[in-house]
Amino acid sequence: MEIKIQPAAAGQRRSKPADETKLVFGKTFSDHMFMMDYFADQGGWQNPRIVPHQNLVLDPAAMVLHYGQGIFEGLKAYRCADGSLQLFRPEKNMERFNRSARRMCMPEIDVELQLQVLNALLKLDQEWVPHNQGASLYIRPTMIASEPALGVRPAHQYLYYIITGPVGAYYPEGFNPVKIYVSDEYVRAVRGGVGEAKTMANYAASLYAQEVAKKKGFTQVLWLDAVERAYIEEVGTSNIFFRIADELVTPPLGGSILPGITRQSVIELARHWGWKVSERRITVAEVVEGITSRRVQEIFGSGTAAVISPVGELCYKDEQYQVQDGKVGEWARRLYDEIIAIQYGQKVDPFGWTRKVHTQ
Repeated sequence: MEIKIQPAAAGQRRSKPADETKLVFGKTFSDHMFMMDYFADQGGWQNPRIVPHQNLVLDPAAMVLHYGQGIFEGLKAYRCADGSLQLFRPEKNMERFNRSARRMCMPEIDVELQLQVLNALLKLDQEWVPHNQGASLYIRPTMIASEPALGVRPAHQYLYYIITGPVGAYYPEGFNPVKIYVSDEYVRAVRGGVGEAKTMANYAASLYAQEVAKKKGFTQVLWLDAVERAYIEEVGTSNIFFRIADELVTPPLGGSILPGITRQSVIELARHWGWKVSERRITVAEVVEGITSRRVQEIFGSGTAAVISPVGELCYKDEQYQVQDGKVGEWARRLYDEIIAIQYGQKVDPFGWTRKVHTQ
C-alpha cells in the first residue's frame, strides 16, 4: 500500500526534550503519527497516511466509547552506538496485536504491512530516538472501533494509528528493586475472558487495586487468579518470575495472562544458558513460605517498558516480606544486562531478535 506522507510544518513541530537523562515515561510525543482506516463494506484497510501528531476526531457514538473495542501494543526503537536504529522482536508485537484483534472481533493487519508503516514513521521521526542509553523511543500501535453506532456488536469501521515518544525508565526506581502489593480482594482477569488480549478493558479493571497499592506505598499490584485467588498470575505492567532454589519459575499462559515478548525472551535466554526453567502454577503461599525460608532467591518482572524489574519486597495480607537482602538479584541483573546489550546493538544478536530500521 502506498503511504501518503504529510510532514509537519514548522509551526506544528514539537520541542524535543533538552535533557535525555530526565525523560519520563509517556509524557512527550514525536512530531508525526501514522493513521489508517478500515471499512468492512469498502474492501477493508485503506488510506494509510503519516500526518502531524494531532487530536483524533470521533463521533460521540463511536463504538469504542461504548463497548470497549480497542487494542494496543507497546514496543521500542533503540539507537545503537553507530547512530543506527533497531527494533527488538517487532514481529512478535505485531503477531500479538493480531491475536488481540481476533479475540476482540476486530480486523487483523498484515504483519509485514505493520512493519512497513512503522519503518516509514521512524524514518521521518528518527531524530526523536534518544541518544542516551537507557532511553528509547516508545511506540504505541492502537486500533479502535470508530463506527458511529449504538448496539452491542462488533463494529464495521476501525481506526488504526501509531504514536511514538521518547521515554526513560518506566518506574521512578529505575532498575532498583520495587515493592509490590498482592491483591486478594480484586481481580484483573479470568480464564475464558480477555486477559490474554492487550485490550483497554484489562487495564481499566486494574486501576482501583493499583490505587489501593499506591496509597499503601507500593509500586505495582501482583494479581492472583480470579477463581481461587491463590495462584499468582502477573504484575500490572509485566509478567513475573521467581528464582526458587536455582530454578526459574513463571506462571504458565492460560488465557488470563498476557503473553509477553520480554517474558518469552527471558525464557529463551535462560534455557540457552542452561538454567532450569519451569512454566507452572505457583501459589502465593508457596512464594511467601519460600521468601521466609530463603528458598526464593529472587523475584523480578519482565516487560517492554521496564525490561527487567527486580522485586525487593512483597506485601500479602498486610504482612511485608523482604526478598533476600532486598537488593537486585544475580539472575535479574544478568538478564537485564544481556537484553539491554542486544537491544542497543552492543552485543551480537545470536537469536535474530533485532531488526534494523531503514532510515535512508
